[in-house]
Amino acid sequence: MAAVHRAQPETDCVRREPGLTAEPGPRLARHFRLRDLVPLSVSSVGPMFSVAATGGVMAAQAGWWTLPAIAILAVPFVTSSFVFRLLNRHFPHAGASYHWSARVVGRGISRYQAWILILAYFLSIPPIAIPAGSYTFQLLFPHAQPSTPLSLGFSVFWLCFAALPLLLGARPTARITQVFFAVELVSLAGFAVLGVIRLPHLEVPVHFGAPPIGGILIVAVIAATILDGWEIDSYAAEESVRPRADPGIGGIVGAIGALVFYAILYPLMLAETPMHSLAGSVDPLAVWTQRLVPGAPWLMLVPVLASTAGGLWLTSYILTRSLYAMGRENLLSRRLATLNHRHVPSTAVVMVLGSAMVVVMLQLLVTSLTSFFSLVLGAAGFFLLAEFFLDSVTAIVFLTVGHRRLPDVALQPHAHRVLTIAAVASSVMMGGLLVAFFAYGPHAIGHGIDQILAVLLGMGVLFAWRTRHRSVTPYVVFDDDPPASTLAGVARPDRMS
Repeated sequence: MAAVHRAQPETDCVRREPGLTAEPGPRLARHFRLRDLVPLSVSSVGPMFSVAATGGVMAAQAGWWTLPAIAILAVPFVTSSFVFRLLNRHFPHAGASYHWSARVVGRGISRYQAWILILAYFLSIPPIAIPAGSYTFQLLFPHAQPSTPLSLGFSVFWLCFAALPLLLGARPTARITQVFFAVELVSLAGFAVLGVIRLPHLEVPVHFGAPPIGGILIVAVIAATILDGWEIDSYAAEESVRPRADPGIGGIVGAIGALVFYAILYPLMLAETPMHSLAGSVDPLAVWTQRLVPGAPWLMLVPVLASTAGGLWLTSYILTRSLYAMGRENLLSRRLATLNHRHVPSTAVVMVLGSAMVVVMLQLLVTSLTSFFSLVLGAAGFFLLAEFFLDSVTAIVFLTVGHRRLPDVALQPHAHRVLTIAAVASSVMMGGLLVAFFAYGPHAIGHGIDQILAVLLGMGVLFAWRTRHRSVTPYVVFDDDPPASTLAGVARPDRMS
């Protein structure tokens, strides 16, 4: 450990706050620099996979109105990237939003947010793993139909492959991600050039028509699954060489970078492919590619598969670091905070990917459960949006009231007028979309989704209540708080449990 600490330039004083019952143990190794965090943030969004996975549904629900629907949700998500940057500078932590809510709002809300966070990212893993297996089969056997065992085999392969960089540590994860990201970036540039060249020959009529309000709202919620992921650098804060300087910047670049991808891919795809061919397609990018370069589907399958694979292990990365933080604070089993010799939370990695493997097997092999799992996994966009909504609320409290520096010290306000207004606007937009999802979700995803969401949200309340005696005072890793004597004398509200 001594050698590791000598390589780290910033002060990383670990402080035990009153109520912390465990001595600080082994630390996550700090390897990430800004040049690592930016590719992680963009790749975690998985732009090409996102278009392939959701473009057909979006086209069916909103047609050309898909573009303004994505733009609607892009506003609060980009705003959130700046909010994350602010919170990262004050509270760099592997638990990120779960930790921020504990420090700012209170541990009661934090426990509930922990449940939402777990659902948001775990429900996102199987819907990535299954298409990864499907794309692999299409690439290897373009003229065959996969059997269920083969689909399962390829999906399990990618889940096992995702464990490899995660278990090897931060540096291998960054390097492997950079390779896959380079494939995606080069492909985007190539298809953008080819699309512009072919535009005069493939141009289809642009027809927006009357705005389908329900379809636009559904697409806006679905867009949560294609606009998230950039926040990975927040969860990588403890593994960053400059934990208060770099995390947050990568997220801003990632959020804007994903929008650049979509600003290129979606208009070209919609302008060069008849809407009826895209609507409901399981892979609209493949349909578009067939028109651009007939007979060469592998040209799109390779970058889409690279995007899918990168998104798989990076989504798992976010969840494993969150579980590591929760285990360290005894909210969940302390085994989740176990680090291997590479300073990686190996128990959390194995548990997350192992559990995802079980879900994938049940969904593919047990016919009677297929529809149920499709509904549950379809709720990922809702919980991702809920997670960002709660983060915006945390930011509002932080910017208007203050935060909990020490249990016995008054709150310290931290005002940023523009960011406060933006956070309020984001919360209103996200909250409205969450409510709208209950009205329009059954039409888009299937009947019963409202009841499933209500049960899962209710289970979060039960989780927060049952763990009320397990959680301890937030584990502060980087002691950047000023002395208590410098805090303003702001009245401290009653502490939450």
